[in-house]
Amino acid sequence: MSAPYYSGDSVEIYLGDCREVLPALGRTFDAAICDPPYGSTSLAWDRWPTGWTQAVGRVTDSMWCFGSLRMFMANAAEFTQAEWRLSHDVVWEKNKGAGFHVDRIRRVHELASHWYRGAWADVCHEVPVTMDARRHRRDRFSAASDEIHGARGARNYETDEGGPRMLTSVIRAWIKHGSAIHPTQKPLAILTPLIEYAVPPGGSIIDPMAGSCSTAVAARLTGRRAVCIEADEAMCEKAARRLDQGVLPMGDVS
Repeated sequence: MSAPYYSGDSVEIYLGDCREVLPALGRTFDAAICDPPYGSTSLAWDRWPTGWTQAVGRVTDSMWCFGSLRMFMANAAEFTQAEWRLSHDVVWEKNKGAGFHVDRIRRVHELASHWYRGAWADVCHEVPVTMDARRHRRDRFSAASDEIHGARGARNYETDEGGPRMLTSVIRAWIKHGSAIHPTQKPLAILTPLIEYAVPPGGSIIDPMAGSCSTAVAARLTGRRAVCIEADEAMCEKAARRLDQGVLPMGDVS
């Protein structure tokens, strides 16, 4: 096994095809985050890498996978043959969408589905909790009440309601094409809750098709370790420079 292309501060990047690198790592991970080519365009890089689901299954029993419904349906056999079972999915709502056909609704979402192998109780599945404060305007009395009790001052008031709320299955996360270093770069706002769900604090995550290595950035910010694999050496270099620059805990959602 060759040395990592990049190593530093709880993150490693390996250059190569994940189907070859994963068996050579000799390690297991709490979970994987996978963003395979969807096979939805004619671009040269947009080709489904046959066999990657089996390779990932050798190093972890828990996996988030980004994709479209068309992608999952077309490649369903690869998941079942590798003994992956579907747990659930979330919808990533984006601020910008892709429309390749004028006779179809412009798609402004992607799916992220969670898969597991073996016993459900053996994999981490901790639903993140958010603090969601909301301000409501409420009516105080009805006209019928006034008829009985007389006028009682202001008819409405505002109240703050909030507190811990379980993460919902629709997650809004804005993309930033202008600052992205990869054409399909995922924002931290969608990666972070997925990592917090499937990887315990201090745990480890593998990203077999890492691209810009946003998974590694999100892992650092949440106190996890990450190993990324990327086949494009130019992208590995860009990701390494990104990781060397450090990340801010607030305000970076790209």
